[in-house]
Amino acid sequence: MESNNKSETAGKVLRCKAAISRIPGEPLVIEDIEVDPPQAWEIRIKIICTSLCHTDITFWKMKAGPAAVFPRIFGHEAVGVVESVGDHVEEFTVGDTVLPVFLPNCKECSDCKSQKSNICSIFENNFSPEMPRDGTSRFKDMNGEILHHFLWVSSFTEYTVVDVTHAVKITPEIPVDKACLLGCGVSTGIGAAWKVAEVEEGSMVAIFGLGPVGLAVAEGARQRGALKIIAVDLNPEKFDIGKKFGVTDFVNPETCGEKSVSEVIKELTNGGADYCFECIGLASLMQEAFLSSRKGWGKTVILGVEMHGAQVSLNPYEFLRGRSVIGSLFGGVKPKSDIPVFAKKYLDNELRLDEFISHELSFQDINKAFELHQEGKSLRCIIWMDR
Repeated sequence: MESNNKSETAGKVLRCKAAISRIPGEPLVIEDIEVDPPQAWEIRIKIICTSLCHTDITFWKMKAGPAAVFPRIFGHEAVGVVESVGDHVEEFTVGDTVLPVFLPNCKECSDCKSQKSNICSIFENNFSPEMPRDGTSRFKDMNGEILHHFLWVSSFTEYTVVDVTHAVKITPEIPVDKACLLGCGVSTGIGAAWKVAEVEEGSMVAIFGLGPVGLAVAEGARQRGALKIIAVDLNPEKFDIGKKFGVTDFVNPETCGEKSVSEVIKELTNGGADYCFECIGLASLMQEAFLSSRKGWGKTVILGVEMHGAQVSLNPYEFLRGRSVIGSLFGGVKPKSDIPVFAKKYLDNELRLDEFISHELSFQDINKAFELHQEGKSLRCIIWMDR
């Protein structure tokens, strides 16, 4: 790759391999595709590695509704190198190591400038299956059929195109497989503990759901000096994994007997957790997390996405007693400013990332990653494009 801002392939349509989802829930098909050059305010990225997130699985299975768009190129956690840039791109140069992200960060709107929000008000997340500025795709198969984007990233391909608001320049010092983790789930959990809840030393923390997001919450709480970190999950095997990230206690709802989970947590914390995190996306768990928080100042952070249309029912009287609930997308993380901080903390040995990687596969074996995830055997599976 050339070090200036013009590569040999700039302005040309590239032919490469991509893993295409054509039928919901069916194995991806690796095919040759064409990737258009980046337009104004866009960059084209050569993907080095990518990983599979539960969100990919959720949309891959979706058979109906406006979000069920096929054929599509999934993937939204990845690291790559800038291959070429479009007009008006000043932030990135050919050869830069970058992390594409699903959450836009324009740095210009009032929300991006504010410390109170990470929701860009110019490029709002509307789950469009195409590029954010002109609503068109940069992908076509070899028959000329349009292939749709996913969360403005689409990393299950050797080359992708993203808007500059959806990319973060990162230091090349961090190993790319560790940096890849910062594109979604891990940053969500760490950010929720640090930026949304602002967990402090000596805190009591309860985490509902010990998947990668929940484990990242535990890591964030551990790093902040939480005294007790309680994990709630149906799978007892996750307790040993959780210990690596600071989990001190494990609650299995199936072994609580006649007691509710909130009653058990109140006993463990002498009155309720200071901070509760719902990381699954179930309305019933959101309610249980709220009831597990301490009267007076307990804060419940909702990170899970409720996909079943269920409503959360809470007693208004409980709010009068000082409890609060807050929702958070991407853990309050502002991609362009916070992700480089996370990367530095990893390099300074202040943040654990290695333990999140449970498997590594070649791009040709990408469907194996889906199988491992659905079998509950994988935390994060790194998929290498050139191995």
